[in-house]
This record gives sequence, C-alpha cells and structure tokens, in this order.
Amino acid sequence: MTESTTTMEPLDDQLVADFYNYETLLPDEERKILLKARTLLRDEIKPLVNENWGKGEFPKELIGIFRESGLAGLPYEGYGEHRPAVSNLLSGMLAMEMARTDASVSTFFGVHNGLAMYSIHSGGSQEQRDRWLPEMAAMDKIGAFAMTEPLGGSDVAGGMRTTAVRDGDTWVLNGAKKWIGNATFADHVVVWARDADDDHVKGFVVEKGTPGFEPVKIEGKIAFRIVENAEITLTDVRVPEANRLQNINSFRDVAEILRATRGGVAWQALGVMVGAYELALDYAKERRQFGRPIARFQLVQDLLVKSLGNITASWGMLVQLARLQDAGIFRDEHSSLAKAFVTSRMREVVAWSREIFGGNGILLDHDIARFFADAEAIYSFEGTREMNTLIVGKSITGQSAFV
Repeated sequence: MTESTTTMEPLDDQLVADFYNYETLLPDEERKILLKARTLLRDEIKPLVNENWGKGEFPKELIGIFRESGLAGLPYEGYGEHRPAVSNLLSGMLAMEMARTDASVSTFFGVHNGLAMYSIHSGGSQEQRDRWLPEMAAMDKIGAFAMTEPLGGSDVAGGMRTTAVRDGDTWVLNGAKKWIGNATFADHVVVWARDADDDHVKGFVVEKGTPGFEPVKIEGKIAFRIVENAEITLTDVRVPEANRLQNINSFRDVAEILRATRGGVAWQALGVMVGAYELALDYAKERRQFGRPIARFQLVQDLLVKSLGNITASWGMLVQLARLQDAGIFRDEHSSLAKAFVTSRMREVVAWSREIFGGNGILLDHDIARFFADAEAIYSFEGTREMNTLIVGKSITGQSAFV
C-alpha cells in the first residue's frame, strides 16, 4: 500500500487482539467500512445472539439489519453499495469481525454473501449475474449453497449422489442434501448435482417454493445453533435450463469456488479466536482469587500469551493469503493450508480461554461457552483438517495420498 492511501496509526476502536496492527494494512476507506461493521455488530447484532443461540432459533431481524448496513455484495464489482469491489483483505477482516461477535451470524452472512453469491458470480453467465445478484446484494433475496449430502462429505467430488437429468429445456433433480445453512428460508438455493448424461457436477439455482424441493430444519445441534441448517429432499424438482449455472461444467469449476470460500472460513476461525481471547482477557482482569485478579497469575498469563501468539501467527498467514487472492495467483493448497492451520489453532485458543473461566466457562451468560461449541463446527466444515492436509501434502510432495 502507498502512504497516500494508508495510514499506519491504529483505529480508535482497534482490537486488543490485533497485536501487530494488521488493520492498518487496509486503505483508509476500507478501514472505515470495517469500523462501521464493528459498531453495527456490537450495538445491533450482539444483543440478539445469546437468547437465540440458547433457543436454537434464527432471528429474522438480522436480515433487515444487514440489509440496512450495505455490507452485502462488497466483493463483487458493480453489485452492492460499494460499486468497485473491495479487497480480499477487507472481505476477510469482515468475516473475522462477524465471527468475533458470533460464528452463527458470520456463517449466515458467509453462506449468502460468499458461497451463494460467489457461485453465481463465478459460475453464472452475465445474464444470470444481472438477474440474481442485485437483489442478493441488497439482501432482498437470500441465498443458500447445497452441496453436502447425508451419505457424503469429503468424497463429494467423485461420490455426489444427487442427480440431474436433462428433459428438453428443463432439468429434473433427485437426491438429498444435508447441513445446508439458510435453506429453510432462502429465496435462491444453489444446488449441485451430477449430470446423469456426462457424469459431471453442475450447478442449478432452485427458487423458493419449487415443487419437490423440501427443506427441513435440523434440530438438536450443539454448535451454530442460530444457523438454520436443513436437510433437503429433492423429488423430481424441475429447474429450467436458464437456471443452470452456465460456466460450471465439471467439479473442477466448483473447486474454483471452494478455493475462495475455504479461505473465508479460515478468517472466520480467526474471528472466533479473537472473540474468545478478548472474553478471557477481560475476565482475567476482573475475576479475583486469593485477593487479586487472576490476570496476575503466571499460568493465566501463559494461556493468554499462547492464545495471542496463535492469533497473531494466523492473522499474518491470512493477510498473505488475501494478497495472493488479490494478485490472482493463489492456489488450492494456499487456502487449504490456511484452513487446516488456523482452525487447529482456533481449537487451542477456545479451550485455553474457556479454561480461564473455570466453571463459569460452561455458562452461556459468559459467552465463552458459545465460542467453544461453535469452534467445533468451523473445524469440520469446508473440508476437514485431514482432507486439507492431504491437498497440501500432494502439493509439496507431488504424490497423492487420497484414497
């Protein structure tokens, strides 16, 4: 960044976890957007979180709050309030900021603004982008992304069971999907299915209310309780050819989408670390034992410093990942290493942070229990640590260890 566009003084509201001042790498205009989001999340969204997390319900007012914020559509040139596309660094820090408040909120927004909108932006024709993205950027229409299946996860590239059969100018979809965020209320669901004719994976935008498309909310989750994940049954769902994503011709094209969104999950994991660390630091300063704040105990300081080290190392990795994305030279192994590494460090930080709370760490009233539980979902989705490790392993050895 040039000195004319970036100042190196910290924002007044800069995070205590940003020990190396990574925020100052953003140009001034983008830093203002980040600060706007931080204020919105603190003042309007955080008060909604614990009650709805405890009930396992999605607060529909979130959609209106985000609609008024203008934060959707920022990564896409020509769509959303910020007409030029913002940098991948800002997009990542926004994902971090949302997860710092609540991982479910971050996931709701990421599914809509990332997985669904990016699938259409990357995989759709210009006509399809112009048809769907303006309303989605305005959050007048909400998106979802349906890939994972009840009997398939990491083997989705070669083992997708949902099928698509061409019938004139219509496609007929049959199968099932599972863990699909936003699907119970989404207006546009990007459904991935295997073409029965050529055996290649293709993408279809299924409109809300299409006959045969049946989403059912998954109950009993211990993580992401605000997100309305659904199990979807597709029974002879008829989708016009005009709703098939025209630039998706095989799973290789789908992988281009997952490469980008996987990096977003790593930013989300960073946000969970930051939120947990901040809670633990504040608690350590306030909680008194043996006549003094526990922040004065050596073992508590050790946990806090190890947490800060994980945050700082992960943040640095993600800054460089964003730069590679902005330069258009990042590869699958870059996002896979970030996802595997940062989510592993996240698991450590939420455990250490909960430990500082002692028994209070299992109470929702103190927030940290929510971060501890939600971290498990982030650790597993968008490619497990093991699968991402094998992607990187193939890159560095030249040998594939996939089954």
